[in-house]
This record gives sequence, C-alpha cells and structure tokens, in this order.
Amino acid sequence: MEIRGSLPPEPAAPARQQSYEGVWRFTAPSVDASVPQARHAVRDLLRRQGVPAHEDLVQGLLLIVSELVTNAVRHAALLSPEVAVEVAIGAEWIRVSVEDNHPYRPKALEADYAQTGGRGLLLVREITEEAGGVCDVEQTAGGGKVVWAALPLAPLPGITSPRRAP
Repeated sequence: MEIRGSLPPEPAAPARQQSYEGVWRFTAPSVDASVPQARHAVRDLLRRQGVPAHEDLVQGLLLIVSELVTNAVRHAALLSPEVAVEVAIGAEWIRVSVEDNHPYRPKALEADYAQTGGRGLLLVREITEEAGGVCDVEQTAGGGKVVWAALPLAPLPGITSPRRAP
C-alpha cells in the first residue's frame, strides 16, 4: 500500500507567528551513522525552539525520522550520497521530510511477521495516522523524491483516542 496524504490545512487568516515556528534543513551523508545523528538533531531542534509538543508526539516523530533516514541510507545511497532532512514547524503542525536523489517511489509493505525488516514505511504510516497526521511521497524536480509526514501539535477536535473502535 502506498503512503498517501495531503498537506496540513493552511489557516484561513494569517495567524500571529509563534516563536517556535520556522523551517530548518540539514544534509547528512548516506551512511548508517546519519540515522541517530538526524534523530538527535531533530530532537535538539524541537527542544531548542520550545515546540509545545506532547512527549508521545515527539517520540513518534523521532521514530519517523529514524525510519525515513534509514530507508534513504539503505535504498538510495547508490544514487544519493547525501540525504536532506527538513523540519517545518507551524503553529499547529510539525512536518518532517527526507529527500534523496533516487527516483524509486517506496511503498509501505503490509505486516508480514515472517520478515525481519521492510516495514518501516508501514510503521511511519501507522504512527502518522494514530497522531491524526498525513504522510506522502513526492517526486522532486531533479528526479529524486521527498518522503514526508506531518503531525498535528494538538489532538484534532473530536478525537478522544488515537484508536477508535469500528
């Protein structure tokens, strides 16, 4: 199943910018050591900016960063010696994205408990959906891709639990 979604909604009227809002981008070599470095960089950024995010949301976001950078390092390094990580923080959303130069558009695999790996995007999708967010994969103008997830800073109105009974 493909990861799909749409960008977070834009506010109807321009709101006063919060002190923690902004966009940060950094690059890292496509090597295993970049995974924890990216996770720590994002964690430190959220703390430094004073983002009012619940600890569960932060932990989910950091796991998403780890999975996306791991995928780029494992599957795109041949065509992308460097990956770019971007964190965009708005008044109501945090969006993380990982960009590489490989044209392959990844798909989330279904849970196959016989496999020891290959479920990173499934995990990203599940964490994102439970938080009330959206995620997707987009092609870049240069032929690569950006895989992103956007999570709300506060629970969406009317949602009392991340899992609802059918």
